[in-house]
Amino acid sequence: MENRPELKVKIECQNVSKSFYEQGKELPVLEKMDLTIRENEFVVILGPGQSGKTTLFRMIAGLEKPTTGKIFVENKEVTGPGRHVGIVFQRYMVFPWKTVFGNVEMGPKLKGLKKQERKEITNHYIDLVGLRGFEKAFPHQLSGGMKQRVGIARALANDPEILLMDEPFGQLDAQTRMQMEQETSRIWEIEKKTVCFVTNNIDEAIYLGDRIIVLEGKLPGRMHKIYKVDLPRPREFTDLAFLKLRQQITNETELVL
Repeated sequence: MENRPELKVKIECQNVSKSFYEQGKELPVLEKMDLTIRENEFVVILGPGQSGKTTLFRMIAGLEKPTTGKIFVENKEVTGPGRHVGIVFQRYMVFPWKTVFGNVEMGPKLKGLKKQERKEITNHYIDLVGLRGFEKAFPHQLSGGMKQRVGIARALANDPEILLMDEPFGQLDAQTRMQMEQETSRIWEIEKKTVCFVTNNIDEAIYLGDRIIVLEGKLPGRMHKIYKVDLPRPREFTDLAFLKLRQQITNETELVL
């Protein structure tokens, strides 16, 4: 059997805790989080509301600082947002005054790339997310799913080493959400980025993740259990192994389907 070198660590949380303070009172949100995410891995942070998963996401993204412990991205301690990390939020973070092309082009433009190179990169990611033909459309002319495709394309156009996604499909209807899950899996297979994906949906976690990190449901959030998802891609929601893992996670956590 071929010996494969171990993939390098892209994200590492070392004994991370986070508290907020309101009117002099401490509110612990996360406690003693130890987490390692490796190159090209798709890791899902799964937990109900008020489990601290978005706070963990924001600390990895450099938008919040740990109260104790340290977070490393690419072996460098996180002290703020970095260009090597792409972020997709739950809200549609698109510029309403810019077209689809203008939104996706933002990163390459800020990098100072020449016009032709920017055009090639932008068109590539517009094609990748299935928005060819909508380059001149403005956000108000797009559906929710299409707006989120714009957000994903814009994040990828920066060529980040790591893609962070915080419940990006939470505002979508069930059918559009399933389509976006399928698209995300397809794009990840092509791009092979390291992905950290936050959700409260068990089916979504199993469909997308290589590993699922489950957080307990009461503050402060703690790591409850890690599940490795050994299912071939593309995955089927009705596959027996899928349903078995779904039931196992449901039985062992406070999450509901």
